[in-house]
Amino acid sequence: MLIGHPDAVPPGERIRGDGRKTQDEPSSDLLTQHKAGALRLAEFKVTCVEVVEAYVERIKEVNPLINAVVKDRFEEALQEARQVDKLLSEGPADDYLEKFPLLGVPVTVKEAFSLHGMPNTSGLVNRRNVVATSDATVVSRLKQAGAIPLGVTNCSELCMWYESSNRVYGCTNNPYDLQRIVGGSSGGEGAVLAAACSVIGVGSDIGGSIRMPAFFNGVFGHKPTTGVVPNDGQFPNAQGVRTSFLCTGPMCRYAEDLEPVLRVMAGPGVNKLKLNEKVSLEKIKFHCMDHDGGSVFVSPVDKEILQAQKKVVEHLESELGVQVQRVAIRKMKYSFQIWSAMMSSKDSDGQEAQLFTDLLGDHGKPVWPLWELMKWLVGMSSHTLPAIALGLTEKLMKLNPGGNAKLVSMGKSLKEEMEALLGPDGVLLYPSHPTIAPRHHSPICMPFNFAYTAIFNVLGFPVTQCPLGLSSEGLPLGIQLVAASYNDHLTLAVAQYLEKAFGGWVVPGKV
Repeated sequence: MLIGHPDAVPPGERIRGDGRKTQDEPSSDLLTQHKAGALRLAEFKVTCVEVVEAYVERIKEVNPLINAVVKDRFEEALQEARQVDKLLSEGPADDYLEKFPLLGVPVTVKEAFSLHGMPNTSGLVNRRNVVATSDATVVSRLKQAGAIPLGVTNCSELCMWYESSNRVYGCTNNPYDLQRIVGGSSGGEGAVLAAACSVIGVGSDIGGSIRMPAFFNGVFGHKPTTGVVPNDGQFPNAQGVRTSFLCTGPMCRYAEDLEPVLRVMAGPGVNKLKLNEKVSLEKIKFHCMDHDGGSVFVSPVDKEILQAQKKVVEHLESELGVQVQRVAIRKMKYSFQIWSAMMSSKDSDGQEAQLFTDLLGDHGKPVWPLWELMKWLVGMSSHTLPAIALGLTEKLMKLNPGGNAKLVSMGKSLKEEMEALLGPDGVLLYPSHPTIAPRHHSPICMPFNFAYTAIFNVLGFPVTQCPLGLSSEGLPLGIQLVAASYNDHLTLAVAQYLEKAFGGWVVPGKV
């Protein structure tokens, strides 16, 4: 089993406890702060059962505060850990690592994905009795690689909002400040990883749903190149043109864990990537944008986020000897409009995208968002306000098909411009979000800020979210690393470099 090594424990304040034990007597604190891959169980002198027990106890300790794990499978996980220990007792660990690269590694799964025996509601009240009878492909692949699922985590209603709150499970809290959001829609994953309750997270991303939670919770997340990792086995799954925008990907506390997990998730699709290519950081052409150009729909970028990005530029130039080119791509100013138009456009076969309001209702019956808003105002709606607002926005977009066509054309032109800029060896540094993790419920007042992540879904580019320490308020900072399609290896390599330079994940002091 691969679980990390002793010097993987980050400097600074530990989550709890103050005594580091020897390898012969590993503390549960140290076990829950390890990387997925660096040291074998046999060398660490710890059993798989002890590792899983440490994570189970950690979840029991902090989940009442953060409300991230909405259903656990602890008994099943411990039984699977016993099977791993039995397997390892029958022969050297090396004999199993090639076949089971994630043997015994604890993992959590976004509740929107099917995990056999676990609920699969996606935060929709109408699905509160739905239980998965099979595994999503990515979940199955992780299990086949030896990973042990601990449970499923919270998301926003139907995975279409950037605060993980719904009428089924309630609201998830940020480990760095319980009054702050965790992002969405894979917010539960971001929270459990930041709080050292899991090693690997399974997330999905159609507008930033991996990257925003990774940013707000100070961990790593990767939105792969479109079409590399299968999306089946999640609800709602994308239809029509949206199949080209939805991506499933890994979330981890440590940058080096992203690549091996991506390999497992992608399966045969990994051959489309260049993960075996050695990356020479000095030869990468770095580009930098400080903001989107001033969209009227989006908040200005926070000064501390800009300062963190500036430090990255200065470090790359001074330590690698590269010249970071500042660019201004005018079309990025219309990121939200482009994303919205492309999300509602027809695919190559003329099929229209499924309406969000069609998914909200009972048994496929659409809801009327204006009527739901009236019900919400008197406390009678079973839906969250963001879901209702999204339904209203969707209806309004349908009123201007001509304008949408122009925006779709602009999006295609933007992709060509970005591909020419990035080429085979370019990486763009771009803010993850205009603000640091906002307080609960405040995103409804700045609903389009997710445009900073969403634009790359419709462009299809790979993006790695990288933490950059904490703000003056003790909240995570970060940056997006963007490359052209199938150049995931570039952003993953830069993320590992920046982790070493800026410290990566920082232990939260609130939980």
